[in-house]
Formats: sequence, structure tokens, C-alpha cells
Amino acid sequence: MLALIQRVAEASVDVGGRTIGAIGPGLLVLVCAEPADTEAQAARLVAKLLKLRIFSDEAGRMNRSVQDVAGGLLIVSQFTLAADTRGGNRPSFMGAAPPELGRRLYEAVLAEARRHHPVVATGEFGADMQVRLVNDGPVTIPLQITG
Repeated sequence: MLALIQRVAEASVDVGGRTIGAIGPGLLVLVCAEPADTEAQAARLVAKLLKLRIFSDEAGRMNRSVQDVAGGLLIVSQFTLAADTRGGNRPSFMGAAPPELGRRLYEAVLAEARRHHPVVATGEFGADMQVRLVNDGPVTIPLQITG
């Protein structure tokens, strides 16, 4: 399972001109399932997100988690994270899970996040979304959860 994590001052996602998810300070998490991924990996991804120490402490060091700072999570499906750009100029997305599996695993990530964190906003799986964010830092971290 792939994720791109961005520490944000605020973030939102619109579908059809309507805001469907928004947070203040926290993490914008773009998530992509791969064909061999499982619900167990979805749970490990959420556990990692909640404990990742990328928020500043009193000394200005990245030493606090999203839970420590009571930040929000905005979790958005993003199959393009699986892009293979090695051949030619058009990316291949064959590394992304098929839509049914991708949806199931995205929903597993959301359910796990809601079980363990009070502020979870979402995008809409498969929709044409416009994502807005103010990256704080900037801090952007790729994450891969395997087997």
C-alpha cells in the first residue's frame, strides 16, 4: 500500500464544486492500493500515520504525532501513486489495484482511521476531485507498507 503524507495547515477536497471533506492542521494522506495489498496493511498504514512524529514540539523539532497535536486526517484515494514512468512519456497505472479492491482497501483505511482518531475527513473514491492544501513546512513524506 502506498501513501503520500503531507503535513498541512489546512486542506480540503471538492467534488462537483462542493466541499466534501476539510481539515485544519493535520495530515493530508493520498492513498493507493496495489493488487497484493490486504486489510492488514491498511491497518498498519493507519497505525503508522497516527504515530508518525512529524509535528514540531516546543523546541521546534519534529517530535509529535497527529494524535499528540489533535490534528485532523484528510484521506484521499489516489491510484496515480502507482504510476510507472520508466517507459515512454505516458505513465502506466497497472501497478494500482483494480477498482473493486482499491475501493475495499480505501474503505478499510477509512474505517480503521475512524476507529482510532476523532477527526477524519475523506475524498470520494473514483471521483474527479480538486484537492486544496497549505503544506506546512513543507513536509511531504512517501510511505510504503508491504506484506
